Amino acid sequence: MNRARALAIAACAVGAVAAQTARAETLMGAMRRAYDANPQLNASRAELRAIDEGVPQAQAGMRPRVTGDGYLGVQRNRLVTKQRDVNINDPTDTAITKNIQNGGSVPRSAHLTFEQPIFDGFKAQNETRAAESGVFAGRERLRLTEQRVLFDAVTAYMNVLRDTAALKLQESNVAVLKEQLRQTRERYEYGQITLTDVAQVEARLAGGKSLAGAARATLDASIGVYRKTVGVEPTKLAPGAPIDRLLPKSREEAERIAQREHPFILAALHEADVADLGINALESDFMPKLSIVGDVFTQTDIAGIGNRNVGAKILGHLNVPIYEGGLTSSRVRQAKETAGQRRFDADVARAEVLSLVRAYWGALQAAKTQIAAAQTQIAAAERALYGVREEAKAGQRTTLEILIAQQELLYARIALVFAQRDRVVASYAVLTAIGRLSTASLDLDGFGYDPAVHFEQVKDLWGGTATP
Repeated sequence: MNRARALAIAACAVGAVAAQTARAETLMGAMRRAYDANPQLNASRAELRAIDEGVPQAQAGMRPRVTGDGYLGVQRNRLVTKQRDVNINDPTDTAITKNIQNGGSVPRSAHLTFEQPIFDGFKAQNETRAAESGVFAGRERLRLTEQRVLFDAVTAYMNVLRDTAALKLQESNVAVLKEQLRQTRERYEYGQITLTDVAQVEARLAGGKSLAGAARATLDASIGVYRKTVGVEPTKLAPGAPIDRLLPKSREEAERIAQREHPFILAALHEADVADLGINALESDFMPKLSIVGDVFTQTDIAGIGNRNVGAKILGHLNVPIYEGGLTSSRVRQAKETAGQRRFDADVARAEVLSLVRAYWGALQAAKTQIAAAQTQIAAAERALYGVREEAKAGQRTTLEILIAQQELLYARIALVFAQRDRVVASYAVLTAIGRLSTASLDLDGFGYDPAVHFEQVKDLWGGTATP
């Protein structure tokens, strides 16, 4: 096999993977699939819908409450009376008369009670605001999950591309070594080289086959991760491109954006608001509560057969807490400590996000440098391999030197494949670190889950058990 053919096989290893066909899956398409069908993301959406219900539950504290109860039963009566009869002519002559009366009735009653809170110490108001802050925190956590799922899809996609290209390069290397072994054996038969040269090529061929097998195993693992994340098996994957157009111009700008927009930080801040409002809601238990209570009732055969009582009443109910054993005081102190913890959690979130931005920004710059270095290395390795082969024809180079030059070129090409993968993944990692990896920023038309829709459907509901 001549040099031109060998280089063509190696070059086509990457080109075959990157070749885009009409039916090829794209990176954006894989992200759409993951966004639409990822079970972890669907579970987070269901969790947020459950959190939405906290708002109508809190509002119920100031809404009227109506209850009804009734009684129906059977009553049996046995009345025994004794009477002493005295003879008027002879007072000493007395007799006792026993009178027995048996009877029964069907006692029944019905009550309809109505209560309308007038003042509850602003408890329901604070609980409603806390529930709304909890909803906002839940939305940010959902955004965080969405970012993680989209980024996992990008990583899985690029890993399959990388490992497929690496496998192609290893297989091409095995093919080149097989051809070289054939040529080496021919030269040995003509007495041009020794058996040592043949053994060297055989050793490299065995090593190449081992590396190809390892590359196949790595690709299989990446395909499994892709299937778990995206939901389908990868088929023909189009080349992925970095998302530089959406990235800030500098690391400092990226840090400022992340501090303002990252969902991890915003969720922590909303959780701190929930904790602060929780203190206010608990402190309302120290305040008096006023409500209007109405009662309509009817009672039949309760005290006896034929008796009936029908009535209605309306009352003002004032409840003034005086001392409850220190329970409320303890709960307020506990809530204050929790609020302090939540504020510290927000500081922790800021520090973690800042660390991520710097790490991913550095990884992006390193990947750019590695690509340029790998391209330079490949060009130099190709020239070196050509020179070694030509010099070997003149007897100035050994077979081992040819094998070393081939291996250096292979490693340079694999390094370029890895650097190109890292370049794309790192750009999406930076976008994730600043909190802007979303379907809206990526222009994924027709996709996008709006959590506000469900919230608007349930926030003012007064009843009903069907989910929207």
